[in-house]
Amino acid sequence: MSRIQTTFDKLKQHNRRALIPFITAGDPSPQLTVPLMHGLVESGADVLELGVPFSDPMADGPVIQRASERALKQGMSLRGVLDLVAEFRKRDNNTPVVLMGYGNPIEAMGWENFAKRCAEVGVDGVLTVDFPPEESHEAFEHLQAHGIDPIFLLAPTTDDARVARVAKLARGYVYYVSLKGVTGSGNLDLSAIAEKIPQLRKHIKLPIGVGFGIRDAATAQAVAKLCDGVVVGSRIVQEIENSTEQNVVANVAKLVKELRVAIDQK
Repeated sequence: MSRIQTTFDKLKQHNRRALIPFITAGDPSPQLTVPLMHGLVESGADVLELGVPFSDPMADGPVIQRASERALKQGMSLRGVLDLVAEFRKRDNNTPVVLMGYGNPIEAMGWENFAKRCAEVGVDGVLTVDFPPEESHEAFEHLQAHGIDPIFLLAPTTDDARVARVAKLARGYVYYVSLKGVTGSGNLDLSAIAEKIPQLRKHIKLPIGVGFGIRDAATAQAVAKLCDGVVVGSRIVQEIENSTEQNVVANVAKLVKELRVAIDQK
């Protein structure tokens, strides 16, 4: 059983929802990424989404774009991200880590080599933003061969045929993008999420996480009542951007604790 499935199963037993924070590897510096990862877990994170910085992050809003730029300027690469996961695993062998990024760096490395290295360092899942299920067969085969969960995005505009395809291929959990647009944009329509999630559950048996646009504890709490996991990215990355290297871990930990408390309130 994968770490992701084990985590969601334990949460379900206690009627709790997953808190899934996102940070960009290498932001604000490669040296602070692993301390931030541990800080997230200690503050109540259940699954970590670790962004692989990319020069053209088309699905990301300006906050996460700037994080990618900062990380790339400091030499962060896909191989470097995998090395950071290996470092994280020296202290934490339980928390699931999902890499989130774009196809180009993985294709340059080769899907087989990438999947093998993911297994070696302890990556649990891979979400490739620009790889739709129709184009994921080679990637899926290599990830599955090494026990890595392929994770897919679904959007408000996703039709039933694609939802069914994702339901067949996905492992771990499915990430529902609650807004049309890029990360960190717009305001959430909770009624639209409440309407969409039951439709998705007709096809999808995996846990469903909801992300994009969750910027405070109250919104996280409201979303948690509708799904299995709450993904928070831009708000955390913004906290990193606004902090100094001396207080960034403490500031992010404080924010994540607030989100944890809100999500756990019934």
